[in-house]
Amino acid sequence: MLILLTAIGLLPLALLGVWAIHGAERYHEQEQERLMLNHARALSSAVDTELDGTVNALASLARSPEFAAGDLRGFHELARVQAQPNWLGVILADDHGVALLRTMAPFGAPAAPTADPDSLRRLFTLRHPVVGRVSRGGGGRPAVPVRIAVEGPGRKLYALTAVIRPDRFLDVIARQKVPADSVISVMDAGGLVVARSRNQDKTVGKPASQSLQALMRSAGPERVGRTVTIEGADVLTAYTTSSRYGWSVALGAPNAARGYAFIERFALYVAGILASFGACIGIASWLSSRIVGTIHGVQAAASALGEGEVVKVPPSRIKEFRQMGQALEAAAGQRAAHERERARLLATLEQALARQEEALDQARNAGEAKDAFLAMLGHELRNPLSPILAALDMMDLRRETAAQRERAIMRRQVDHLKRLVDDLLDVSRITSGKLRIEPRPLNLAEVVRHAVAERAGEPVALEAPEAVWVEGDETRLAQVLGNLLSNAARFGSSATRVSLREEDGKAVLAVSDNGVGMTPGMLGQVFEPFFQAPQPLARRTGGLGLGLAIVRKIVELHGGSVAARSGGPGLGSRFEIVLPLGRPAEAPLAVLEQRQGARRRILVVDDNEDAAALTAALFEDMGHEVEVAHTAAQALRAAGRQLPAAAILDIGLPDMDGYALARALRGRPGGDGVRLVALTGYGQKEDVERALRAGFDVHLTKPANVEALRGALDAAA
Repeated sequence: MLILLTAIGLLPLALLGVWAIHGAERYHEQEQERLMLNHARALSSAVDTELDGTVNALASLARSPEFAAGDLRGFHELARVQAQPNWLGVILADDHGVALLRTMAPFGAPAAPTADPDSLRRLFTLRHPVVGRVSRGGGGRPAVPVRIAVEGPGRKLYALTAVIRPDRFLDVIARQKVPADSVISVMDAGGLVVARSRNQDKTVGKPASQSLQALMRSAGPERVGRTVTIEGADVLTAYTTSSRYGWSVALGAPNAARGYAFIERFALYVAGILASFGACIGIASWLSSRIVGTIHGVQAAASALGEGEVVKVPPSRIKEFRQMGQALEAAAGQRAAHERERARLLATLEQALARQEEALDQARNAGEAKDAFLAMLGHELRNPLSPILAALDMMDLRRETAAQRERAIMRRQVDHLKRLVDDLLDVSRITSGKLRIEPRPLNLAEVVRHAVAERAGEPVALEAPEAVWVEGDETRLAQVLGNLLSNAARFGSSATRVSLREEDGKAVLAVSDNGVGMTPGMLGQVFEPFFQAPQPLARRTGGLGLGLAIVRKIVELHGGSVAARSGGPGLGSRFEIVLPLGRPAEAPLAVLEQRQGARRRILVVDDNEDAAALTAALFEDMGHEVEVAHTAAQALRAAGRQLPAAAILDIGLPDMDGYALARALRGRPGGDGVRLVALTGYGQKEDVERALRAGFDVHLTKPANVEALRGALDAAA
């Protein structure tokens, strides 16, 4: 107690000294932060200047006579010669994102996939210079696209892109006068490292450290804060974000030296305070010797309480110590009871978590098994449909007049079965969140007219203006209208009416019928998967109850809504779709038509002998020379004798899958010129992407009709 009283007497003086030292240190820290932020702003301005220079160079290139005259070959040579040293090349693309020329390849070379398509879409939306994200191209080299929108012949809009090496910004970093132990990072608008003063090769194209990302997310356009570098060093970081291109610059200085001066001053001050305390303790210690033993006993009891051991407090004649010992013993009893209850609750919680994790694993496994089953079901159902459809197409090509009515019935039933398979796969994508659309400017009136025209022979009336423009996926919106028309036909409509109009800035598409109608209870469930109205055992209407569920999901992905109305049983139904209006599409660049060759050599590879024979017969009726193989080994031997102009490959071959066969054909001399078409029962989006990565030019899903086969082959002409 005496020592405590002495400490209380010295406390105001100690606090005053600490406050003075802290104030001085805080001023020093603020000054250092201000200087670092100014350095970061200067470096950000230098980066913006470099990007502005690239934009100006592209604008100058766009004013060339070759570009104004539409001389793409001449413009290709001019751009290749005038490209700056740190540019990998120049790319010219049309307003659909199709590359017209790339100076990294000879003029006329096949177009490569567009890197960073998001920045290309933003360019055509914003119409001002856009700097894309740093990414690695096909050669593995990192690069940054700088894009400007330019007007070409006929006032058509193009994207002119300079592909810049990140090394260009290392020169900007090298020119900055900052301490040698500092770390400087330049990051693109997505937070990926473009240039860094340390470990450039290992960090380019990767995110900044997690602590820097957290600081930038929480602090706004610029700030100073403590972070940890990618290498694990503790640094004080100042960053700023450019409002022009959205790039950020971060400057980090070691944090160790930051507090060294404060520690030195504080240590000296503490030494003086301790000396004062020492003198006071020496005077007061002999007064406290009588109660030290009791205090030690209480301390030991308190330590035992903290460690969960048995609490034993030595007896004392001092009332306060005796009460303290009794309180410690009572607290020890309560602690033991709480520990027992806590252990019981933890055991119960662990059991519940284990059961929950087991249930989640079972649900995940069931979902994966369902997706795999549906994909295999679609493949196995499409494989036998393919030779049936090919046989029907071959009969039509040969203009055989016998059994026309029977062939029409078979074709309708094949189309119906194909729609059922597609509906199953679409509803699987919906439940797993994998259904995607590819929106673009679209004349919805044209889609509606085509969909109604395909319902030849059905009583469908159409009322639509010349054009109603939306942002949509043409295939998916045609599927929506097709499902609604099929639904009307299945449920007894003899006068279906389709109307399209603009209303309050929205496109309103309505399909009305005079069929069986719906009860109020059915209206609330009609868009649920697998829901069907009560039907007799004969199931005259057919279907799986998926069409309207797919309609609702596709419309919602377009940002719209769908509603169903009915006056009751026997009074027909009305389905109304509302979509946001969009901007009209601009006319595409004129492209020279390619001339189609008269006769080509085609290799058909399919282990289904019926499908292979009928597909070959179709191509032979078109006037082509066809060779058939049922295994990959046979196909490679046939290609070794004479390389075909085009190859139609099944994926599920017995000895080698179609992807490996495609790569093998591409690897042969002259294989790059072979038109490779995948014809398979696997038709999900990931299957299409995998086929294109393997080298296929076109992916067709079985059953493919003669128009699809001819279109895939004609592209090789």
